[in-house]
Amino acid sequence: MKRESNKPIERGERAARSGKGGGRPVGLVIVDKPAGFTSHDVVAKMRGMARTRRVGHAGTLDPMATGVLVLGIERATKLLGHLALTEKEYVGTIRLGQTTITDDAEGEITASKAAHGLAREDIDAGIARLSGAIMQVPSKVSAIKIDGKRSYSRVRDGEDVEIPARPVTVSSFVLHSAHETEAEDGTPVTDLLVSVECSSGTYIRALARDLGAGLGVGGHLTALRRTRVGPYKLDRARTLEQLQAAVDDTEGEGLPVMPLGEAAAAAFTRWDVAEAQARLLLNGARIAMPQFEGDGPVAAFGPDGRFLALVENQGGKAKSLAVFEV
Repeated sequence: MKRESNKPIERGERAARSGKGGGRPVGLVIVDKPAGFTSHDVVAKMRGMARTRRVGHAGTLDPMATGVLVLGIERATKLLGHLALTEKEYVGTIRLGQTTITDDAEGEITASKAAHGLAREDIDAGIARLSGAIMQVPSKVSAIKIDGKRSYSRVRDGEDVEIPARPVTVSSFVLHSAHETEAEDGTPVTDLLVSVECSSGTYIRALARDLGAGLGVGGHLTALRRTRVGPYKLDRARTLEQLQAAVDDTEGEGLPVMPLGEAAAAAFTRWDVAEAQARLLLNGARIAMPQFEGDGPVAAFGPDGRFLALVENQGGKAKSLAVFEV
């Protein structure tokens, strides 16, 4: 049977046949999430393909959104919490002129106001106010916990939820085009095609809400596609159909998985250690560590190229965050 995927397995990417001889796959799978699926839905699909319960994701995508969702299988799940903290990139459409309860197109419209004739300089000024280091109030209908309960659950129960603002960084917020049109209810609206690069924890639908509020017409997000999570981009992503086809292909190489070492080297600063240092690290010892540029974890590799551990510098010593020994 010929493999149906139109994306060949790239050099350095390991294909692992789940449950057939070679054991379960270990590493990352970059999925192009379809609209209408929750991140948990995608995890459930991957558990079936990889034949293991040990699957997780690095950073939730709303059901409406599509694009890059990074999954970890088996030991790679230990990478996910650190990968979730990396910068992300999106393209999306913001509709000015209507406000919704969810700040996106999936929620009930709560207010409408004509939004034709908006000056480009006013839109640009609004975008500028939402760029850089800002304080952002997440959407009330979000997974953020308030006193141990998800915010969206409190809203569904009729509670008036107040979520405190928190710091985020919007490193790039670019308007590519503006198009005046009419909403289904006849409201004159303006749709903006934008791209955003931002820190972890930034809500793009909150940017849409706040841009519309600042312009006095309201706004919400109507489409969103994540194009990058850290170093992992859409060009490495595969659809669920392509991944399933690879698994089902009895003559192919199985589920395409990015090996742990490659995944770590792409996302974190690399530190190559000698054999004696490698043994000490794997035994939990804190060894002397050079100071690298930037913050965040460092990936330690042994002299044979094995990915050993994620570490952080504490007072000039390497503290292990997660040991992999692969």
